[in-house]
Amino acid sequence: MNTNKDFMPTLGLVTTVSIVVGGVIGSGIFKKPAVMALQLGSPEWLLFIWVLAGVLTLFGALTNAEIASMIPETGGQYEFFRTMYGEFMAYLYGWSMFSVVQTASIASITYIFADSVHSLIPLPRLSAEMEAWSLYLPFIGSIFPLKDFGIKILTIAAILILTYVNHRGVTFGGTVQVMFTALKILALLFIVAMAFLLGTGNLSHFTLDMTNTQGLSTVPTDWALVSALVMALSGAFWAYDGWNNITFIAGEVKEPSKTIPRGLFLGMFIIIAVYLLINIAYLYILPVNVMAGSSLVAVDVVTSIFSSIDPGLASLATGFIAIAIMISTFGASNGTILVSSRIYYAMAKKGLFFRSIGTVHPRFKTPSKALIIQGVWSSILVFSGTFDTLTDMLIFVSWIFYAMGAIGVFVLRKKMPDHPRPYRVWGYPFIPAIFVTFAIGFVGYTLYNDIAMYVNGTTPIINSVFGLAFVALGIPFYLYFRRQQTTSIE
Repeated sequence: MNTNKDFMPTLGLVTTVSIVVGGVIGSGIFKKPAVMALQLGSPEWLLFIWVLAGVLTLFGALTNAEIASMIPETGGQYEFFRTMYGEFMAYLYGWSMFSVVQTASIASITYIFADSVHSLIPLPRLSAEMEAWSLYLPFIGSIFPLKDFGIKILTIAAILILTYVNHRGVTFGGTVQVMFTALKILALLFIVAMAFLLGTGNLSHFTLDMTNTQGLSTVPTDWALVSALVMALSGAFWAYDGWNNITFIAGEVKEPSKTIPRGLFLGMFIIIAVYLLINIAYLYILPVNVMAGSSLVAVDVVTSIFSSIDPGLASLATGFIAIAIMISTFGASNGTILVSSRIYYAMAKKGLFFRSIGTVHPRFKTPSKALIIQGVWSSILVFSGTFDTLTDMLIFVSWIFYAMGAIGVFVLRKKMPDHPRPYRVWGYPFIPAIFVTFAIGFVGYTLYNDIAMYVNGTTPIINSVFGLAFVALGIPFYLYFRRQQTTSIE
């Protein structure tokens, strides 16, 4: 069943690129560089990881673009999986997007927005005793739903507001996306320009490794370096995540077979360039050992720049970065909310989700009920864990499906050799094979490392298992929906 007929194709290339860029650039570029610097201890390795993660993500986007050009359907990856692997795997993909990947992404990105507001305007908190109350989940660990209560309430309010914005129409939501994408790119480029034009940085920072008190390098070696590289890649992948979101909204894109591949290419090149520029600016101002000790490297960089202009301006740095993060995360959350609801809509149209979700609003032509259920579940996930818990578990689950999606290019080349392909992935079969090989290795090592850390007592929760548990919960629902399909046919 073609679901595109329910929607109006109103989105052009500019909006498509803004959805790609705006859905990817969120909080990661502000939050992750300091953690990655601590893990790696080397500016060369740090820049290498940002480039490597970008190139691998680009390989994934190139691979995904071929399938998107073949199957320009609303629901994107869900429809791809249904064609490649059948209903069950497509359902597991869609359920995973709903239960953890997309909804947890909305929750975590919007949480950072609220946390940035909190840094400017302190939000209320509950008593220490109430915030310490926890729920224990077997094989997963304890979660603290009432911790940072004021931030979580604002997070939920923002999710619901953006849900309403996108309920009002895809053009309205797309306009908001273009505006916030432009603002976040300008904010990041402004930091880069200030760093090199006004900052008192030093080119030697690009070759100075982190050292201990004895002046010895602390850069990991051997297997410790491998572990550090994988952990740093995980952080970079969080910053790059969301690159395939545009495929979910294919039914509302003009000439999707051409526009979506172009949007993916242009969007990814913009993202890689911006990420590399901002990290070069960070390192120019701060040596890697200072970055590693920073709670938020962007604040320290802007503080240094403002101080070099006028010491009295240094206090403005925190406010400037807080506003930049608010703009960036608000736009990223809007883009994710806009596109993700189409997955659950497409599932419902095939009878593999609640049937009422597979309807569009008669006036606004949006999947309003899919938006509502997405907003409600994202709000519940806000109470489930911290930023790191949510991002770690969603990155692990999403990369399982990234690997399967790329394998699908080989499946469809054999299964549908004569199907029109407006775009064929450059470098086939090597580019898809490189991406698949890395994705499988990344997933396997992440699972091994998570379990090892849990066994050694260095983490209270196995994030990868937490994500898989959410995926497995979908199987009983699949059996229920399949029974409903059979009953309706009879």
